[in-house]
Amino acid sequence: MHILVTGGAGYIGSHACKALAKAGFVPVVYDNLSTGWAEAVRFGPLVEGDLMDRAALDAAFAHYKPLAVMHFAALSLVGESMTNPAKYWRTNVNGSLNLIEATLAAGVKHIVFSSTCATYGDQDGVTLNEDTQQMPINAYGGSKRAIEMMLRDFERSDGLESVIFRYFNVAGADPDGEVGEQHIPETHLIPLMLEAIDGKRPALTVFGSDYPTPDGTCIRDYVHVCDLVDAHVLGLRWLQADKGSRIFCLGSGQGFSVREVIEASRVVTNRDVPIVAGSRRAGDATSLVCGSTRAVQELGWTPHRSTLTQMIGDALKWSRQPPFAK
Repeated sequence: MHILVTGGAGYIGSHACKALAKAGFVPVVYDNLSTGWAEAVRFGPLVEGDLMDRAALDAAFAHYKPLAVMHFAALSLVGESMTNPAKYWRTNVNGSLNLIEATLAAGVKHIVFSSTCATYGDQDGVTLNEDTQQMPINAYGGSKRAIEMMLRDFERSDGLESVIFRYFNVAGADPDGEVGEQHIPETHLIPLMLEAIDGKRPALTVFGSDYPTPDGTCIRDYVHVCDLVDAHVLGLRWLQADKGSRIFCLGSGQGFSVREVIEASRVVTNRDVPIVAGSRRAGDATSLVCGSTRAVQELGWTPHRSTLTQMIGDALKWSRQPPFAK
């Protein structure tokens, strides 16, 4: 019952490992720990390895003989992908190609892939769904779209079946406090906001106040990390039931502006967020709202934790715990 989880020492991957263990699987984490944390690997074994190391991948498959792969490992900083696109094309695309070839060589035919709504680019006023045209505006989104295309090609050539999840802003933390969000550097809005509230940084920078939105700040759809990984387990079950390859969007279907998230944080914490104005960041879309009707109807998925109050509250509890250490 082993499942190979690439990037399983990271934020989303570690939560997925807990969900897999709860569902009766043994998550085998494959991670180079460049951005992940060994302390977050609590639900199965750790193989420290890089996706570019084919021999290490082959050895992991041979030793654990996984039933399927969950692929989270990727570089994911939009700003960096704008200034250093080669790094993203090389790491995300070449690494995923290596993984796919190792997966097929081991006789494994199922992969659950962590994609992103960033593949859609900037499409304002639209609730994004699985049929929306993909027009990525940065190398991060472009690299994820390329991996989706690879998966389709390898299905035709080798019978590799995949469930692809497209989602955007993941937030919150494990309510039990076993794993949570920790990045160096931190780039996500809610943890940055909580750091500013707690005095761990001078202020929260709001990047852009002149977007064509009601309050001038960009809008995103937020989904609780525990809801998200529940969908990944359902996606694995989908493949095990021989239902074939499928793409699902995951989101609450409701967008919130940066200022709305700040106000929700003030309500949850009963403290004001110190903010400073910053310029727009290259590659940031104005509005991304991700519908999930297909996931609800076909997977039976319910994002019941994905309220701002719940996500900020769980993130707050996690932020007060001792951080992971290298």
